[in-house]
Amino acid sequence: MGVVSCGTTMLDQGVFQNIGAVTWDTTAKTAGFTAVSGNGYFVNTTSGAITVTLPAGSAGDVVALADYAATWQTNNVTVAPNGSDKIGGANVNATLDIEGQSVTFVYVDSTQGWVNVIDSTSNVRGQSFITATGGTITTSGDYKIHTFTSPGTFTVTCAGSPTGSDSVDYLVVAGGGGGGESTGPNQRGAGGGGAGGYRESSGAASGCYTASPLGAGVSALPVTVTGYPITVGGGGAGGSGTNKGSNGSNSIFSSITSTGGGGGALGGYPNPAPLYVSQPGGSGGGLGSTSGSPRTAATGNTPPVSPPQGNPGGGPRPCNDYLGGTGGGGATTAGSPLQGTPADPNYNGGAGGAGATTNITASPATYAAGAQGGDWNTTGPGTTGGANTGTAGAGGGANVGGGATGSNGNAGGSGIVVIRYKFQ
Repeated sequence: MGVVSCGTTMLDQGVFQNIGAVTWDTTAKTAGFTAVSGNGYFVNTTSGAITVTLPAGSAGDVVALADYAATWQTNNVTVAPNGSDKIGGANVNATLDIEGQSVTFVYVDSTQGWVNVIDSTSNVRGQSFITATGGTITTSGDYKIHTFTSPGTFTVTCAGSPTGSDSVDYLVVAGGGGGGESTGPNQRGAGGGGAGGYRESSGAASGCYTASPLGAGVSALPVTVTGYPITVGGGGAGGSGTNKGSNGSNSIFSSITSTGGGGGALGGYPNPAPLYVSQPGGSGGGLGSTSGSPRTAATGNTPPVSPPQGNPGGGPRPCNDYLGGTGGGGATTAGSPLQGTPADPNYNGGAGGAGATTNITASPATYAAGAQGGDWNTTGPGTTGGANTGTAGAGGGANVGGGATGSNGNAGGSGIVVIRYKFQ
């Protein structure tokens, strides 16, 4: 009977190693280290890049590495061979730079050295999202919006995760400055109140809305499980008698503080010249009309932050001008000097600086506008309050952080804090 041949009659006898299971070290590594054969390591590069040195290799040795926080794409892991050992046939370092990556190296021989036999580049992680309470809560698609029009607490009960959400966008607007009052035996135009400081993030963490240009490039805030006290600044009191308009109060969320707007100066003479110099603040207040030495505009963005939280009030003013008051500064532009010309018997007060418009609450709204200065004559206060919500001689609108118009001594508008994040 013949012999039937079915393929190879003898198998090549190679060397087989039973690699076995890797023992995982569950304490994540946050700094460089030398690996031990048979171990697996979770490598956490949240705070920076890390170098892992492989052990001196013997055939069958195994080392595994996994991306602990899904951050290797930002802060890489460098895998360094020991001495003259090789990685994939070359005595050079290897780089792990894929989010959520995990790898297993086996030492084969002196020719190839450590060879990666398992490489997972899929980021298989459960998603979790921020959960919080506080303020008035509304929903826009997958996003929650917490609006604070008075003091409260933003309480985070789940801090989320990088694959879901773990940071919040914000709008923090301070109270606007009070307007000056026309005073003295010879009344003239008083200065408009400056807008409350305006600070906003870019919206990248909770997209689908348009932030103001002031938010460009500003990062969202990471959150932890805690309560964040919220301060909503009130508007500054209006000027009265020999008191200038008062500054608005600060609004605060976490590390973000917006400064109250500067109060507007008094208008009239003869009275001490300092009463007609306005106050610095988030945005500066407007100057009043009087006799005396020249005056410069009150500064905004005080104290300074980047991007700027506001602009100067209108100015400068010459000595003995006897004219309308200048406008308070706003979030995006400075206040204006008086309007009109010497041929205009009223010398209308200068316009307030423009505010900023954002859609963080899911509909466009303008905040932190400066107020118009008072007119030259005694019956002509400025015509609009901050954020264009006032009437003749009005204060800034509530919860928009606007300054108050000059000449009638009105109070500035209160501020607001808005927090937005992805919740599903």
